[in-house]
Amino acid sequence: MEMTLNSDNKRSSIIPMTIVAVLFFVLGFATWLNGSLMPYLKQILQLTPLQASLILFSFYIAVTFTALPSAWLIRKVGYKNGMALGMGVMMLAGLLFIPAAKTQIFALFLFAQLVMGAGQTLLQTAVNPYVVRIGPEESAAARVSVMGILNKGAGVIAPLVFSALILNSFKDRVGTELTSAQIDEMANGLVLPYLGMALFIGLLALVVKKSPLPELTDEDEGEQTNNKGQIKEALSHPNLAFGVVALFFYVAVEVIAGDTIGTFALSLGIESYGVMTSYTMICMVLGYTLGILTIPRFISQPKALMISAILGLILTIGIVFGDNESYAIANTLLVPFGGAQLPDTLLMIAFLGLANAIVWPAVWPLALSGMGKLTSTGSALLVMGIAGGAFGPLFWGLTSSVSSLGQQGGYMVMLPCYLFILFYAVKGYKMKSWK
Repeated sequence: MEMTLNSDNKRSSIIPMTIVAVLFFVLGFATWLNGSLMPYLKQILQLTPLQASLILFSFYIAVTFTALPSAWLIRKVGYKNGMALGMGVMMLAGLLFIPAAKTQIFALFLFAQLVMGAGQTLLQTAVNPYVVRIGPEESAAARVSVMGILNKGAGVIAPLVFSALILNSFKDRVGTELTSAQIDEMANGLVLPYLGMALFIGLLALVVKKSPLPELTDEDEGEQTNNKGQIKEALSHPNLAFGVVALFFYVAVEVIAGDTIGTFALSLGIESYGVMTSYTMICMVLGYTLGILTIPRFISQPKALMISAILGLILTIGIVFGDNESYAIANTLLVPFGGAQLPDTLLMIAFLGLANAIVWPAVWPLALSGMGKLTSTGSALLVMGIAGGAFGPLFWGLTSSVSSLGQQGGYMVMLPCYLFILFYAVKGYKMKSWK
C-alpha cells in the first residue's frame, strides 16, 4: 500500500505541511499538559506515586487497543477525515474533565484521560505518514524533527499556560494539608481551561475537515489483504518489529522524563513544580534543532540514535545515584537565567529531553524502510509503541514505592529502555529478515 500524494496536489507541500504542523502543536499541547496535571491531581486527591502514575497510564494505554482500529478506520474514511475524527474525540475528552473536576472522582479523570489518549492515537496514526512520505526518505528524520520542535515547543508552553491559569493562585499550598474548601477551589480551577481547549480543538477539527489537505492514496488498492495478514507480514520485517519495541521503550523514558519531573519536584518541596515539564521540553527542542542541523549532513540517523541512547544511560545513572542537595549544574549553567536553584538530579531529568529528542524521528524512517505497501500497517504498529508511555510511569511508580531511594530510585527503570534503543541503533535496524 505505497502511499503518495495525489498528482493534483503535488504542486505544493506548503499548505499540507502547515496544517500538519498545527496538528503536531495541538498534539503536543494536549499531551504535555499531563506533566502539570499529574502532580496537581496528586496534591488535590492526595494520591500515592503509584496512583498518580495511573493518570499517565490511562492516557497512553488507549494506544494499545486503538492504534490498529485507527488504521482500519483511516483506510475507510481517509486520512483527512481521520484527523478530524481524532480531534473530535479529543474535544469530547476535554469536556469530560469538567464533570471530573466538579465531582473530584479519580475514576472520571482516568476515563477522560483514556478518551483523550484514544483521540490522540487516531490523530497520530493519520498525521505521521504525511511527514515521512512527503519528501525523500533519507531526510525524513529532519522533517519529523521540525514537527517534533512544534510538538515539544507546545510542551514548553502547555505547563506555563497551566501554571499561569491554574497553579499560580495555589503555589502557597505546596506541602501543606488542604482543607475541603481549598480542594474544591483547586479542582474547579480546571473547568474553564479544559472547556476552552475542547472548544478550540473542535473548531480546528472543522477547519481541517474543510481544508484543501491532500489525501494520501493507495496505489495498490486491489492488493490489500485482511488486517491480520497485514500485521503478520509487517512483523516479518525485523527492522519494523524491533522498531516498535524501540519506540515502546523510547516513549516510556520520554514520558517518565517529561511527566514525572513535576511530581519529583513536588516531593522535593519545589513550588514551581507545575512548570518543570517545560525544562524537559526545552531540552527536547534543542535536541530536535541539533537533529535538523546535523542529520543527514554530518551524522547518520543510526549514529545519532546511538549517541542518544548512550547519553540517556549516563544521565539515568546520574539521576538515580545523584545528590538532591547538590546545585552545581544550576550554579554553572543557569546563571544567565537568574541561577534558578534546582538540584542536579532534577536538571538531569530535564537533560533527558536532549537524549530523547532524536529517537522518535530516527526510528520511524529506519523502521518503515522497505515496507512498501505495508507502510500504513507499519505506521499503526509503530504508533502502538506509544503504549510505552503507559507502562514506563507505572513501573516508575511501582519502583518508587519499593525503592529505598523513593521516587529517585524509580528512575532506574529507564536503564533497560536505553539499552534496547542502543541495540536497535547498532544492529536492530539493519535486520531485514528473521532468517
